[in-house]
Amino acid sequence: MAAVALGLTILEGAIPSPLPGVKPGLANIVTLIVLARYGWRTAAWVSLLRVFAGSLLFGNFLTPGFFLGLTGALLSLLVLALAQHLPPRWFGPVTHSVCAAFAHIAGQMALVYLWLIPNAGIAYLMPIFAAAALLFGTVNGLIAARFMDNAETI
Repeated sequence: MAAVALGLTILEGAIPSPLPGVKPGLANIVTLIVLARYGWRTAAWVSLLRVFAGSLLFGNFLTPGFFLGLTGALLSLLVLALAQHLPPRWFGPVTHSVCAAFAHIAGQMALVYLWLIPNAGIAYLMPIFAAAALLFGTVNGLIAARFMDNAETI
């Protein structure tokens, strides 16, 4: 599953982004499916392997981009660890995905503020990134839910 997530990361790298720093996070679909099927520990391995392997393939290991991705992944994994214990009747893949997307961007923005740009002006970017997190979190959650529904009928 980590290889599938890595493949989606590579595919995503080929898609031009209209705004710097805004990506759909397609590999997170795999993380959501793994979380539902195999649990948080396996999902964490898949997510972190993807971050490390992707950074090595793209040549940005130990660069600011790597640390931004790692921080976002760690915070979203923390949120997923908590979210998986919420009542499944009301909280499914879409809710988990949106929560993880918001956590991811919050972690990245915190790291940018603490390390790269210690200026409160970066807060003006939050509405843009929050809208992207809501949009892509919802879409990725719907795709993951669709894959999980189809897998149950097989």
